[in-house]
Amino acid sequence: MKIRGLMMDPVTNMPIVILKDAGSDAVLPIWVGIYEANAIALEIEKVATPRPMTHDLIKNVLVGLAANVHKVVVTELREDTFYAVIWMEREGRTISIDSRPSDALALALRVDCPIFVEDGVLKNSKLAANVSDRVTSEELRKWLEGLNDEDLGRYKM
Repeated sequence: MKIRGLMMDPVTNMPIVILKDAGSDAVLPIWVGIYEANAIALEIEKVATPRPMTHDLIKNVLVGLAANVHKVVVTELREDTFYAVIWMEREGRTISIDSRPSDALALALRVDCPIFVEDGVLKNSKLAANVSDRVTSEELRKWLEGLNDEDLGRYKM
Protein backbone atom coordinates (compact mmCIF):
# COMPACT_ATOMS: atom_id res chain seq x y z
CA MET A 1 0.00 0.00 0.00
CA LYS A 2 0.98 3.60 -0.46
CA ILE A 3 -0.23 6.63 1.44
CA ARG A 4 -2.42 8.39 -1.11
CA GLY A 5 -3.11 11.43 1.06
CA LEU A 6 -4.67 12.97 4.13
CA MET A 7 -8.09 14.54 4.51
CA MET A 8 -10.45 15.62 7.28
CA ASP A 9 -13.57 13.67 8.27
CA PRO A 10 -16.34 16.27 7.91
CA VAL A 11 -18.36 14.59 10.70
CA THR A 12 -15.73 14.19 13.42
CA ASN A 13 -13.14 16.72 12.22
CA MET A 14 -10.51 14.01 12.62
CA PRO A 15 -7.81 13.39 10.02
CA ILE A 16 -8.04 10.36 7.73
CA VAL A 17 -5.02 8.71 6.11
CA ILE A 18 -5.95 7.23 2.75
CA LEU A 19 -4.07 4.04 1.88
CA LYS A 20 -4.17 2.85 -1.74
CA ASP A 21 -3.06 -0.58 -2.90
CA ALA A 22 -0.43 -0.23 -5.61
CA GLY A 23 -1.36 -3.60 -7.13
CA SER A 24 -5.16 -3.31 -7.12
CA ASP A 25 -7.97 -0.81 -6.77
CA ALA A 26 -8.36 -1.23 -2.99
CA VAL A 27 -8.48 1.94 -0.88
CA LEU A 28 -8.52 2.00 2.92
CA PRO A 29 -9.22 5.12 5.00
CA ILE A 30 -7.82 5.04 8.54
CA TRP A 31 -8.80 7.69 11.08
CA VAL A 32 -5.78 9.02 12.99
CA GLY A 33 -5.03 11.58 15.68
CA ILE A 34 -4.14 15.18 14.90
CA TYR A 35 -0.51 14.81 16.01
CA GLU A 36 0.04 11.62 14.04
CA ALA A 37 -1.54 13.19 10.95
CA ASN A 38 0.82 16.14 11.38
CA ALA A 39 3.81 13.77 11.65
CA ILE A 40 2.70 11.99 8.47
CA ALA A 41 2.10 15.28 6.63
CA LEU A 42 5.51 16.67 7.66
CA GLU A 43 7.24 13.63 6.20
CA ILE A 44 5.12 13.53 3.03
CA GLU A 45 5.98 17.19 2.43
CA LYS A 46 9.62 16.63 3.51
CA VAL A 47 9.41 19.51 5.99
CA ALA A 48 12.52 19.75 8.13
CA THR A 49 11.91 20.51 11.80
CA PRO A 50 14.51 22.25 13.98
CA ARG A 51 14.52 19.34 16.44
CA PRO A 52 13.57 15.66 15.96
CA MET A 53 9.87 14.95 16.25
CA THR A 54 8.72 11.74 18.00
CA HIS A 55 8.80 9.52 14.90
CA ASP A 56 12.19 10.97 13.91
CA LEU A 57 13.41 10.10 17.40
CA ILE A 58 12.14 6.53 17.00
CA LYS A 59 13.96 6.27 13.67
CA ASN A 60 17.15 7.65 15.24
CA VAL A 61 16.95 5.18 18.14
CA LEU A 62 16.44 2.27 15.75
CA VAL A 63 19.39 3.39 13.61
CA GLY A 64 21.51 3.76 16.76
CA LEU A 65 20.58 0.23 17.82
CA ALA A 66 21.31 -1.11 14.33
CA ALA A 67 17.72 -2.28 13.93
CA ASN A 68 16.26 -2.34 10.41
CA VAL A 69 12.53 -1.88 9.89
CA HIS A 70 11.47 -4.27 7.13
CA LYS A 71 7.76 -3.50 6.90
CA VAL A 72 4.67 -2.29 8.70
CA VAL A 73 1.42 -4.22 8.49
CA VAL A 74 -2.11 -3.13 9.35
CA THR A 75 -3.08 -6.49 10.79
CA GLU A 76 -6.53 -6.24 12.25
CA LEU A 77 -9.78 -4.35 12.50
CA ARG A 78 -11.43 -5.20 15.80
CA GLU A 79 -14.36 -3.35 17.37
CA ASP A 80 -13.89 -0.47 14.92
CA THR A 81 -10.20 -0.07 15.85
CA PHE A 82 -7.30 -0.74 13.52
CA TYR A 83 -4.15 -2.53 14.75
CA ALA A 84 -0.69 -2.67 13.21
CA VAL A 85 2.66 -4.39 13.65
CA ILE A 86 6.12 -3.02 12.89
CA TRP A 87 8.46 -5.79 11.67
CA MET A 88 12.17 -5.22 12.21
CA GLU A 89 15.42 -7.09 12.45
CA ARG A 90 18.30 -6.61 14.86
CA GLU A 91 21.39 -8.79 15.12
CA GLY A 92 19.77 -11.42 12.90
CA ARG A 93 16.66 -11.64 15.08
CA THR A 94 13.19 -10.72 13.77
CA ILE A 95 11.18 -8.55 16.14
CA SER A 96 7.50 -7.60 15.88
CA ILE A 97 6.23 -4.51 17.70
CA ASP A 98 2.54 -3.79 18.33
CA SER A 99 1.66 -0.31 17.09
CA ARG A 100 -1.15 2.03 16.26
CA PRO A 101 -1.40 2.22 12.46
CA SER A 102 -0.81 5.97 12.54
CA ASP A 103 2.54 5.56 14.31
CA ALA A 104 3.53 2.64 12.08
CA LEU A 105 2.72 4.69 8.97
CA ALA A 106 4.64 7.74 10.21
CA LEU A 107 7.66 5.52 10.91
CA ALA A 108 7.34 3.69 7.57
CA LEU A 109 7.58 7.00 5.73
CA ARG A 110 10.74 7.92 7.64
CA VAL A 111 12.55 4.61 7.14
CA ASP A 112 11.16 4.07 3.62
CA CYS A 113 9.81 0.58 4.24
CA PRO A 114 6.81 -1.15 2.63
CA ILE A 115 3.30 -0.77 4.03
CA PHE A 116 0.95 -3.76 3.94
CA VAL A 117 -2.68 -4.34 4.94
CA GLU A 118 -3.93 -7.85 5.71
CA ASP A 119 -6.62 -9.01 3.27
CA GLY A 120 -9.01 -9.60 6.17
CA VAL A 121 -8.80 -5.94 7.16
CA LEU A 122 -9.76 -4.85 3.66
CA LYS A 123 -12.62 -7.36 3.57
CA ASN A 124 -13.89 -6.38 7.03
CA SER A 125 -13.71 -2.65 6.49
CA LYS A 126 -16.99 -1.41 5.07
CA LEU A 127 -15.13 1.69 3.96
CA ALA A 128 -12.57 -0.16 1.84
CA ALA A 129 -13.63 0.26 -1.75
CA ASN A 130 -12.59 -0.64 -5.23
CA VAL A 131 -11.89 2.46 -7.24
CA SER A 132 -10.16 3.03 -10.53
CA ASP A 133 -6.37 3.42 -10.59
CA ARG A 134 -6.99 6.71 -12.36
CA VAL A 135 -9.07 8.15 -9.54
CA THR A 136 -7.99 11.70 -8.87
CA SER A 137 -7.64 13.17 -5.40
CA GLU A 138 -10.82 15.16 -6.03
CA GLU A 139 -12.78 12.04 -7.03
CA LEU A 140 -11.52 10.21 -3.95
CA ARG A 141 -12.53 13.17 -1.79
CA LYS A 142 -16.02 13.18 -3.34
CA TRP A 143 -16.34 9.42 -2.72
CA LEU A 144 -15.38 9.83 0.93
CA GLU A 145 -17.65 12.86 1.35
CA GLY A 146 -20.51 10.80 -0.11
CA LEU A 147 -20.32 8.25 2.70
CA ASN A 148 -23.11 8.47 5.24
CA ASP A 149 -22.75 9.53 8.87
CA GLU A 150 -22.76 5.91 10.06
CA ASP A 151 -19.72 5.17 7.90
CA LEU A 152 -17.77 8.29 8.78
CA GLY A 153 -16.46 8.66 12.27
CA ARG A 154 -16.79 4.95 12.94
CA TYR A 155 -13.21 3.75 12.94
CA LYS A 156 -10.55 4.64 15.47
CA MET A 157 -6.77 4.66 15.27
